[in-house]
Amino acid sequence: MKTTFPLLSFLFITALFFTGCTPKPYSYPNYDIIKPKKVCKPNRENIQKLLNQYLGKPYIWAEEGPHAFDCSGLTYNIYGSMGVQLPRTACEQAKVGKTVAFKDLTYGDLIFFGSTWKRSKRINHVGMYLGNGWFAQASSKHRKVVITSFDKEPRYKKRIKICKRYMSKDERAFYMNCSAPLQKMEITSSRYTTPWQPGMTIPKKAVP
Repeated sequence: MKTTFPLLSFLFITALFFTGCTPKPYSYPNYDIIKPKKVCKPNRENIQKLLNQYLGKPYIWAEEGPHAFDCSGLTYNIYGSMGVQLPRTACEQAKVGKTVAFKDLTYGDLIFFGSTWKRSKRINHVGMYLGNGWFAQASSKHRKVVITSFDKEPRYKKRIKICKRYMSKDERAFYMNCSAPLQKMEITSSRYTTPWQPGMTIPKKAVP
């Protein structure tokens, strides 16, 4: 009898340990924010390398990669993979960084979109500028990460609300000043939650 209680305690603690290490199974939408691992230095060459890996990956709401993305999940992942921690959502990302004019955009700057109504300040989409009128986006319309041209889809230009820069042109400084209070967002890792993975069903609706 004397050994029963310690043994039961040991088994209970062991069960808790292994339960805590088992990732929560994936369910749509997965609102757990998974922080990307830093895999490279912050520069525009690495932005391009990361983006090239993600082109064609499926659009799935609330995913931040590495196998599927929503719009802000893509930008969150690319900058986070370089060690530059942006907020997770488009509206929060737009509060951080240096505001730049559309004509002054350079590779890697982010463009934030809303409705075509000029008085509306609401932001509901983000893309990454690539130069010469092209930008990358995780598109709910095309259901994947694509490259889009303002010339071919001029409606996007009418939807622009603000443009932001986080990395100086010489890549030696970062603009992480904040124009408004940020919402607190808890982040986790794939140790505790499961992101969407190839082989899983792609949701029929782009947005739940």
